[in-house]
Amino acid sequence: MNAIASHFDFKEIQRKVSLHLRPWHRSFQFWVRAANIYTSYKVFQVRVSLVKDVQKQEAMWERQHELAADKIYVLCVLTLEVAQIVGKPDLAPAAWVKKLVTLCDQAPATPFDEVQLVLEKELGRSVGEVFEKFDVNPLGSASIAQVHRARLIGDKNDVVVKVQHPGVQDLMMTDIHNLQAFALYMQKTDIKFDLYSVAKEMEKQIGYEFDFLREANAMERIRCFLYVNNKKTPVLVPRVLQDLVTRRVLVMEYINGIPILNLGDEMAKRGINPGGKTAAAAKQNILKSLTLAYGQMILKSGFFHADPHPGNILICKGSEVALLDYGQVKDLPDQLTLGYANLVLAMADNDPVKATESYRELGIDTVSNCENEQQELLRLAQTMFDTKLPPGVVMLQPFSEDSSIQKIGVQSFPEELFSVLRTVILLRGLSVGLGINYSCAEQWRPIAEEALYGAGRLKGADQKD
Repeated sequence: MNAIASHFDFKEIQRKVSLHLRPWHRSFQFWVRAANIYTSYKVFQVRVSLVKDVQKQEAMWERQHELAADKIYVLCVLTLEVAQIVGKPDLAPAAWVKKLVTLCDQAPATPFDEVQLVLEKELGRSVGEVFEKFDVNPLGSASIAQVHRARLIGDKNDVVVKVQHPGVQDLMMTDIHNLQAFALYMQKTDIKFDLYSVAKEMEKQIGYEFDFLREANAMERIRCFLYVNNKKTPVLVPRVLQDLVTRRVLVMEYINGIPILNLGDEMAKRGINPGGKTAAAAKQNILKSLTLAYGQMILKSGFFHADPHPGNILICKGSEVALLDYGQVKDLPDQLTLGYANLVLAMADNDPVKATESYRELGIDTVSNCENEQQELLRLAQTMFDTKLPPGVVMLQPFSEDSSIQKIGVQSFPEELFSVLRTVILLRGLSVGLGINYSCAEQWRPIAEEALYGAGRLKGADQKD
């Protein structure tokens, strides 16, 4: 009997079967939860259509979004990447944003013995040969990798070691393909927007995240750009240790700071009223730094960090901001960069004619039967591409008949532009979390003007102070 058992490692067989079935189980859970959320909104649509009072309708929508937010939160705990995609492009109501903004680094951690195997295989040396000390418990664990604090032999400064979760790529591609199928269904039945192209771009971007060599190069490129183009860089970017980077391991300098989500608690600990003037000024400075950095990256360089969710932002001494995780970056073609610069000016100036021209230049194909088409195009642009909601919009209601997304059908949307859209929406999520309503389009106007002027598309007399 023992001889037979020696030929069959039942635990290994069980592990392989479990690994094979995991994507199927994951898909089943996704579709059960997604169907529940979808049907709850369809039933609600019938109920709210029977109510004629506009204020009562808005209150009902807000309550519905709050109820749905709890279900979406559960779905996103299962599939963390859904938290970064669901509701895009800018279809996420404030109730969703507030709930999902806390889902940043809550993925299950890989046990240290498995982390050690990855490290030693990638670096070609034992952990003890490279590091003087290595914290077994990770600082955080996200959907693709987890990070540990460590110190190199012979060095006085700490480093951060980013290690990819083993076997996670196939599982995440399953999640993305489920989202693509759901997006295709939604755009054919309910939302007049090219959601499938958005999901396809997300698949491409997430695929890049599994290559830490690419991430290291992106980090150094952005770090160099921000430090060269400013007397003082608006955000701190970790320095990469180039000789300790592989496809699945990335070692970088440790930056001391607190996660932006813990800012309120940290202020309270220090006796600062989170709702007072001092706190408000600090929050304004934080958003100003982030907005300046992103305006320069998108409109001046065209190469930018495309994942500013709260888990990637640290607040350091003196309200300095550190921007982490460069797995998702985007390099925009010059035509799209300039087209977006033109759209920024249209939004900042509330210019519907210029907004309409920008849609065409960007390759956003729309169809509409509404009377004031140009005004609705501007409204939709501000809803998607500005952190401040347009006048009259207090919350986003993608299923509402009065929503711009229902009045203006977006038949095609450039995949490359999704990263800009997603970045703006994540910045909006941060502003919601910090309780500050501001317009990134207004902040970016001088940078957009500079980009257009440099390309010969704007005369000096047309620039505004």
